[in-house]
Amino acid sequence: MAGKSRGERQTGLLNGFAAYGMWGLVPLFWPLLKPAGAVEILAHRMAWSAVFVAAALLFVRRWAWAGELLRQPRRLALVAVAAAVITVNWGVYIWSVNSGHVVEASLGYFINPLVTIAMGVLLLKERLRPVQWLAVGVGFAAVVVLTIGYGRPPWISLCLAFSFATYGLVKKKVNLGGIESLAAETAIQFVPAVAYLIWLTAHGDSTFTTGTPGHAALLASTGVVTALPLVCFGAAAIRVPLSTLGLLQYLAPVFQFLLGILYFHEAMPAERWAGFALVWLALTLLTADAWRTAHRARAAAVPTAVAPQPAPAATTAAVATAHAADAAEAAANTEAAEAV
Repeated sequence: MAGKSRGERQTGLLNGFAAYGMWGLVPLFWPLLKPAGAVEILAHRMAWSAVFVAAALLFVRRWAWAGELLRQPRRLALVAVAAAVITVNWGVYIWSVNSGHVVEASLGYFINPLVTIAMGVLLLKERLRPVQWLAVGVGFAAVVVLTIGYGRPPWISLCLAFSFATYGLVKKKVNLGGIESLAAETAIQFVPAVAYLIWLTAHGDSTFTTGTPGHAALLASTGVVTALPLVCFGAAAIRVPLSTLGLLQYLAPVFQFLLGILYFHEAMPAERWAGFALVWLALTLLTADAWRTAHRARAAAVPTAVAPQPAPAATTAAVATAHAADAAEAAANTEAAEAV
């Protein structure tokens, strides 16, 4: 049993590395789609992702959720909002990579946890621990330093971070599984995406119809590029601890950052290094605080597992808190998987 458990964990880790590795290396893919512009690439990504996910759901026969969703107008409206926000996120990311701003795009996913926490305080009236307040403060200082370094606010990073944080906030209210949520969102994206591609073709500006078969195949593969990492992520999420998965998620922006510097040769003056160092310090504080909090929750849960008598009220509350934290972290990781 122990050997099987170890094998499951290894499989989960491999899938986790595969998922975040693909997201981290995706900046190498978008330039291959030139001369297609960012909007055309975005439209193809929306359309082909819908086709790919629909085929996957048809194969596994998971359609019951769709009828239930259609009977809930408020929930369906939230899915539409999520689809609109993730469209902005995808579009800005594709444009930034193909316009030579890979490093600034990676910064958006580094600061996203800080923006998510800030939105929780401002919109949901959540209370932060002192270390979380310190991390948010350091993150704000990083944005100030980067604004000085760039000579302007890092608007690409901020747009990616805020759009993703908003996406996560809306998705928590929708409460759909990862594949189901992606299917619903891309179904809403499908009609405007196809309409735009038809309009582009009618005006003779579609590289899908005027380019080579290889170029058309690459555009069609955007659906696979979107959905395949999510499949690997799903396989990892059920096999490795959420704390491990939470650390793995930093692989994607790290890879993107390194690609921006080493492969795309983007400039990194001293002010930008200072700004990124502050961001990494803030993330280190957040990660250390999360690990400490999770360790305390697990320690508080141990007596319920070994003691035969009913647990005291305080211990029961701690266990419930730990389970709630696990559920919240799982939801957050799923949202991260879908947004890249």
